[in-house]
Amino acid sequence: MIVITAPTGNIGSHLLSLLLNPTSAPGEELRVVVRDPARLPDAVRDRVEVIVGSHGDAEVVDRAFEGADAVFWLVPPDASLTPEAAYCGFTLPATKALVAHGVGHVVGVSALGRGTSVAHRAGLVTASHAMDDLIAGTGVAYRALACPSFFENLLEDVDTLRETGVFTDAIDAGLKAPRAAVADIAAVAADLLRNRSWSGNDSVPVLGPEDLSPDDLARIMTEQLGRPVRYVQQPLDELYADLLGYRLDEAFARGVVDMKTAKNEGLDAGVARTPATGSATGFPHWCAQTLAPAVRSGGTRHAG
Repeated sequence: MIVITAPTGNIGSHLLSLLLNPTSAPGEELRVVVRDPARLPDAVRDRVEVIVGSHGDAEVVDRAFEGADAVFWLVPPDASLTPEAAYCGFTLPATKALVAHGVGHVVGVSALGRGTSVAHRAGLVTASHAMDDLIAGTGVAYRALACPSFFENLLEDVDTLRETGVFTDAIDAGLKAPRAAVADIAAVAADLLRNRSWSGNDSVPVLGPEDLSPDDLARIMTEQLGRPVRYVQQPLDELYADLLGYRLDEAFARGVVDMKTAKNEGLDAGVARTPATGSATGFPHWCAQTLAPAVRSGGTRHAG
């Protein structure tokens, strides 16, 4: 039995599709934890066991983890909380349920940067690493998917890309760093969940095929969208003010700014790209298959 949390998000939905492929996990039962079962496609809902509720709730994870062999763990950060509460506070009930039900393996979505000089002051990333330590402390075999920024984050800029050809971030324009597609992250998770011969605790970097800067992204988007695209770097103080304007918790907003600052100082650097860590989807392909249709359609989508 594999339990999948956040099954309707970008990573979770890709993962669920992979695990429902009858050739990928033959005979493996799947259970999902979801707040709103209506968001699951009918064809999916009929093939999985559904536990309704939040996987941050003790009673929900107690039911969800009963009889489970493995769990896919993804925290949907709650911007109304501090980073520590959003990651570790949310995860604490699950750690107790993992122990109570003797779950053997957990695959979690985390972030790059562990072991770097800025990891201790990287805001949301620091909180995600603390979450990893919390899960590993239960004694389960744990693999933290150490992820960079997602290609899918650019879907938040679909409207401005369509209207003005501009996308924004707080990352230095020339800073090359790993970036990955959520489908590739889901594929790594699926392999780990299907083949549970691993033990102990470790990080599994998912780096994408090449390092790219925001200026590189602009150049490739210009080619793939057939129109000029330029990058505008947002000052960190302006980013912080904007986040507060969206009514984020002040500590959470500071955590976002601290994460961006740490990325500019090399948070995502230092992991060698190998056949095992470099994922398959290149940015030009992702643009052609995902971003360009979203820009043409007029719909804004968000990463999950």
